[in-house]
Amino acid sequence: MKTIRRSRSAFTLIEIMIVVAIIGLLAVLALPSMVKSRKQSQGRRVMNDARVMDDAIEQWALENNKVDGQTIDTVGASTYLKTSWHTKDILQNTYNLTVVGSTELSINVATKSSLAGVGIDWGVY
Repeated sequence: MKTIRRSRSAFTLIEIMIVVAIIGLLAVLALPSMVKSRKQSQGRRVMNDARVMDDAIEQWALENNKVDGQTIDTVGASTYLKTSWHTKDILQNTYNLTVVGSTELSINVATKSSLAGVGIDWGVY
């Protein structure tokens, strides 16, 4: 008498559940680093935009003989940008403009607190 051998060609429910659990564990481990990376990226973007606009203000002030304490003309300064002038950052908080001088542009406190703890050095902004 010949015995019939059954071939096993499918996964059992337990095996599938173990694979799903492993994938879930890997996702839980990766999620915090992805969130931190996203916040770092946003912070770098805000810093870069602030630097570019600050440089445009300084260039505009130099070429138009503006002295410390005079009002900043964002329309005039925007001509020194390759892109458009940003009144708000990527978190929709406004940039703070003062007068021509050492601190013409600063980043909103709400933006700084939203992106705190990810290693962004805000410097003079």
